[in-house]
Amino acid sequence: MPSKEIAEGNAAPNFSLPANNGEQVSLAGLKGKWVVLYFYPKDDTPGCTKEACSFRDTKSEFTKKNAVVLGVSKDSADSHEKFISKYNLNFLLLADTTGEVIEKYGAFKKKSMFGKTFLGIQRSTFLISPEGKIAKIWRNVKVDGHEGEVLEKIK
Repeated sequence: MPSKEIAEGNAAPNFSLPANNGEQVSLAGLKGKWVVLYFYPKDDTPGCTKEACSFRDTKSEFTKKNAVVLGVSKDSADSHEKFISKYNLNFLLLADTTGEVIEKYGAFKKKSMFGKTFLGIQRSTFLISPEGKIAKIWRNVKVDGHEGEVLEKIK
């Protein structure tokens, strides 16, 4: 669990993770841009694919607003690369194989499916301001229309 509860207005926890393209991506390296950091359970699953494709289809709108979209899951960079190739995704996916960043952002939660309880990634999005502060948090994201909500929040 995060040592300090993540809240809007707080400084966003820094991170440095490998991306599908082999580069290391850090929050510090993105200062001056809006960052849409979204956490999702698994590459190439129905809900995650729909979410990724909706961000793909609106990427030019995010770019116009000086925003970068980054997806994060526990999948490997290799898995991310296959997911990106299959769906022509046009943004980076970050591999948090240890779950450290997922935990820092409080996106690792108790979930239940078919009557079984387990720990997993809660679909969550964090909008980080160009100054590195959390501008908005969405938890338990419903995929339909979510990218529009995020775009709307970027001033």
